[in-house]
Order: sequence, then structure tokens, then C-alpha cells
Amino acid sequence: MSSAVGSVVRGLASYVRQRIAGWRTGSRASQVFLLAVLVAMVGLTTVLGALVEVIIPVAMWFLFLMVGTMLLRFVPLLVLAVVLGGVAVWTSLGNDFATASRESALVIFALALALAIYQSSRQRSGLPMALSEAVLTQLRDRLQRQGVVPPLPDGWRTQSATITANGPSYAGDFLVADLREGRWLEMALVDVCGKGTSVGPQALQFAGALGGLIGALPPAELMAAANAFLLRQESEESLATAVHIKLDLVTGDYTITSAGHPPALHWHLGHRGWSIDNARGMALGVIEEAEFAPSSGRLHPGEALMFYTDGVIESADRDLDEGIDWLRQVALQAVDARGFTGMPKRVLKKVPRGDDDRALLVLERLPLTSPERASERHRGLAG
Repeated sequence: MSSAVGSVVRGLASYVRQRIAGWRTGSRASQVFLLAVLVAMVGLTTVLGALVEVIIPVAMWFLFLMVGTMLLRFVPLLVLAVVLGGVAVWTSLGNDFATASRESALVIFALALALAIYQSSRQRSGLPMALSEAVLTQLRDRLQRQGVVPPLPDGWRTQSATITANGPSYAGDFLVADLREGRWLEMALVDVCGKGTSVGPQALQFAGALGGLIGALPPAELMAAANAFLLRQESEESLATAVHIKLDLVTGDYTITSAGHPPALHWHLGHRGWSIDNARGMALGVIEEAEFAPSSGRLHPGEALMFYTDGVIESADRDLDEGIDWLRQVALQAVDARGFTGMPKRVLKKVPRGDDDRALLVLERLPLTSPERASERHRGLAG
């Protein structure tokens, strides 16, 4: 008996999962099924109210309307609205218990129906509210996973921190990364120009395009392709700055290509300080024949490179050069206090609040005598 019950429960759970998966696709069949379920529930509520001779409150129909607004597309929602309007009038005015207060509630409910239908008709994606959010969230999560730096070989470490200006997780600053053959690391830190939530969709679109190109093209061609992509966009605000690094994890040799981005900083172990990298270039999306002047160098054990967006250094009371000097000083104090561990978050905490997103990335080549390297050697001997 228990096995039979368990089989029924598992079958029901599987059926529910299939229905949910079908709804997430936004298919017509899933919408028809969901509409049928809601109409059936409305009918059942109406029948039960008639059997027990209870006037169903108008608030009950508001509940069905809210669920429909979240889960249904425009046409199914319109059908549900007609059904709800009909049963609301029939259950309220088709009896001897109709009152002026219920008539007022019906007028308010009619306005709510009209607003729900209008809002649904304005959904540019053609998807219901909850499904639009789910699709956008899935896209955001997929692109954010694309920006996670792959696990690096022994002796290398990356740390990053980001603060969005307006709270939402759809920031204009993003990172894309690629590691090939366990040796060639490429990363690009991008700042899409714009403020507020409107920059989020542009950043998501650009991150998807750049994530598909990184590692497949040489740095100069990658920047040229990214520039061409932004120039093809219809918006006049499709501008971005970017900094790209290609690093040989065996030798430590690197090439940095900048497109209007604040200069990278190099921590030199010999004189304990952050020097300014000299890679320069035009911002992306401005002109067709953008030129880039890359820089090259070598990262020795105990040294690090720092990349950041302009929200870290820009403020109303200082210019770009002053902001870079300020960052060099704050980062120097952070390293002197606790080393590179947790440095990006500690530095961003020092940045005054502003209306721009802030991102900071540190790429470190661990010293030969660091505790991390000693731990790695210990694990290697133990293995």
C-alpha cells in the first residue's frame, strides 16, 4: 500500500515539475493549461459559494487577478479578466445581498481589471511578469558565470569586488575571462557607459558578445570586434571602456590592451609601490578606426596587477589623475596592512559613495615563500 502511495506521489511530483518546466518555456500549450486551471478554480469557488449560500467577497477575485497577471500572457489574461468580471458581477449583483459598498468594490475591481490588461499589453517581451523576470535572471546568471575567473594553476590568484551604484545586480561593470591549455589567461574588465538600471540590458548584451569572442581572437582584433559591435547598435549611448590582459601563466609575461579605460596598476616588489601602466586606446563605440597602443611586461613572484573602473577613482572634487594617485595611496596602505588578501573589498570600502558602479580586480603571482605556496607544496608532498 505504501509503495502504491509513494508511486502516486512521485508521479504527481513529476507531473507538476513538467508543468512548471512547460510554463517556463512560455509555450502556448502551457498558457492554455494554466488558464484552464485558473478558470476551473474560479468556477469551483463560485459553486462552493452558491452551495453554502455565502456571498464571495470581491477580494477573492482580486487574488485570482493577481495570480493571472503574474503568470499569463496578454490573451489568456484577457480571457481570465472577462471570466472574473462576469462572475464578480453575477455573485454580487445577482442576489438580494447587493449593497452600495459591494457596488463600489466592483467599480474598483473593474478598474483593476483594466489596469492589469493595460500593463500586460505593454509587456514588450510578450511574456508574463513572473516569466520575464525569470528569463532575465537566468540570462544574468549565465553571463555572470561567464565572468568568473577559471581556477588558476599553483602560484596564481585573482580577487575581485564590485559595488553597484543603485543596488540592483544588473551592473554596467562586468568581467569576462578565459583560460586555455592551463597556460593562457585572458580577462577583460568592461565599463558600459551610462547610469541607473537602464545600463543593465546593454551590459548583459555586450557581455554575451564579448564572452563569445575572448580567447578566440588576438587582443587587438578582439577590441576591434567589440568596437564594431557597439557601433552597430541603434542606441547613441552604446559606449564602453575596457581593459584586456593576456597572460602567460608559465613565464608571467603579459600584454595589456586598453580602450579608454583607466590605466592598470602594477605592484613592483622591488620598490613596493603601484606604477601606472602605459597601455592606451580609444573608447569602444566612438569611431570606426579606433587605435590601441598595448603595453607588455612580466609579472614576477610577489607582484600583482590591479584593474578597476572609473567609478573607483572619479568624484566631483578631483580629476582623473588625482583619483589615480588617491587609489595608489589607498592600495599601498591596504597591502602594507594585510597584504593582497581581501584587498579589493577593503579598497572599495574607502571609495566615497557615488552614482557610478565600482569594480576592482587584482591578479597576483604568489611569492615563492608565501604561506599559500607553502600550503600548495605541502599538499603536493602529501599526495
